[in-house]
Amino acid sequence: MNGAMSGIDALYQEAIKDYARADHGHGRLDAASAAVRLDNPLCGDRISLQVSLAAGRIVAIAHETKGCLLCRAAASLLGKRGPGLDATGVTATTAALEAILEQRSPPPTDWPELGMFAPAGGHPSRHKCVLLPFRALAQAIQQADAVSPANQGADHREH
Repeated sequence: MNGAMSGIDALYQEAIKDYARADHGHGRLDAASAAVRLDNPLCGDRISLQVSLAAGRIVAIAHETKGCLLCRAAASLLGKRGPGLDATGVTATTAALEAILEQRSPPPTDWPELGMFAPAGGHPSRHKCVLLPFRALAQAIQQADAVSPANQGADHREH
């Protein structure tokens, strides 16, 4: 039982608890470029995420996240570190997180906080909890790009 307890302690280390408590980015945006809601029906995690973009970069992220500590910590991390990223940055960061969870590589030097999710690597059923906010952000950026006035203007100029 002691070994199982240390695994659980490692999974819910203090950094994850701190990020979940801080809840960076919690709330709603008045002028969001896009909004996405994703659910993980297996565990009950749910995130409603809004993003505001300018020139293809995230200006602001807001989220309302219900779920486990891992999901809430991941959403909070994005609320804190996501502004300034573009679609390529979100894709790269998500890929780095997936590599950490699959125990293929350490956290990148530019996102060392992703390392707090390394203990979840040994718990494959929790990977979706950690990745849900990242997937919501990627979908929101894709949605915003699809309806951006700059893209619509480019389409009109081509005709």
